[in-house]
Amino acid sequence: MSDAKARFLPGATIGVMGGGQLGRMFAVAARRMGYKVRIFTPDADSPGGQLSDFQTTADFADEQAVREFARSVDVLTFEFENIPFASAQWAAEHAVSRPAGTILHTTQNRRREKTYLAHADLPLPRFAVVRDETECAAAIEKLGRPCVVKSADFGYDGKGQRKVLPGDAVAEVWRLFEGSEAVVEEWVDFVCELSVIVARGIDGAISTFPATRNTHSNHILDISSVPFGDEKVEHEARQLAMGVADAIDLRGLLAVEMFYTNDGRLLINELAPRTHNSGHWTLDACATSQFEQQVRAVCGLPLGSTALLSPCAMANLLGEVWAAGEPDWHAAIGGDIKLHLYGKTHARIGRKMGHLTALAATAFEAIGKAEKARAVLARL
Repeated sequence: MSDAKARFLPGATIGVMGGGQLGRMFAVAARRMGYKVRIFTPDADSPGGQLSDFQTTADFADEQAVREFARSVDVLTFEFENIPFASAQWAAEHAVSRPAGTILHTTQNRRREKTYLAHADLPLPRFAVVRDETECAAAIEKLGRPCVVKSADFGYDGKGQRKVLPGDAVAEVWRLFEGSEAVVEEWVDFVCELSVIVARGIDGAISTFPATRNTHSNHILDISSVPFGDEKVEHEARQLAMGVADAIDLRGLLAVEMFYTNDGRLLINELAPRTHNSGHWTLDACATSQFEQQVRAVCGLPLGSTALLSPCAMANLLGEVWAAGEPDWHAAIGGDIKLHLYGKTHARIGRKMGHLTALAATAFEAIGKAEKARAVLARL
């Protein structure tokens, strides 16, 4: 169903494809604003479903269930992009879909995403698409070592990636990707990684959140902090994010992950047409959270202020925090430390269970507070 200018006021029902923690925090924001929320997810006890008005538990490949779900909502959005394109198309026949399923289709595949960005003349690392060992060897030779080979489909948190070093045998590298399409990408020497979350409304109005400085551990986001600390780079990053949103004709929210290189360039790493882990700090330190902004953009309301209220840092809580038993909540959670848990009952290594946000006078001080609180939680 296509109605680019339709507005959905409080009291309407928003459907969310996906029931993870992003859907959970979206449901809180939407219900606070007077909307009803329905979640579609294959998982019976999903984080999003726990706090929604209603949950449909079915596989994304179940056409009848997807169509029935879409008929029960006024507007549809997504909490993660790795949904079969066919499912998004079925749903779009019965409900207004924001962002469009075509945007999900582009961003869930690295070949399509990078090719689209390159054709739009947006800056990104040099890359080559490869389908067999011979093509992989030629791409590695052209781009040089080190470089990175990434699976084209369904990659996140470092999954489906292999760094190629001098001396590595191409045959050994390609065995990890054989039978699938992959992307070989030049190695980027960067000062830091950053992300900008941008919202674009149905009228083309656009707004960005402050640029976030991100650090990763084992390919998983570890700490996000604001303010970024370099106004020139932040301005350029926000402009770049807005350029991407305009290029893809976004209706909704988009996270643009970037590298800031040693030679002063900004290069796009990945896109996510949804709320993002690196924007969780907005719940506690921004005039409008990323989740409320998603509600506003999807429903056709005016976009909210993205003013930063306090320097802060967000620290992910992975399953490792539970390794020594129940975390020491009493010792760690006090003062300007904010706790968010995702309603997941089983902790395992690498699983995102929640996050902490620390507020402070500077981003550097906030990082220290967040890391200390997390260490106390884990009884380190």
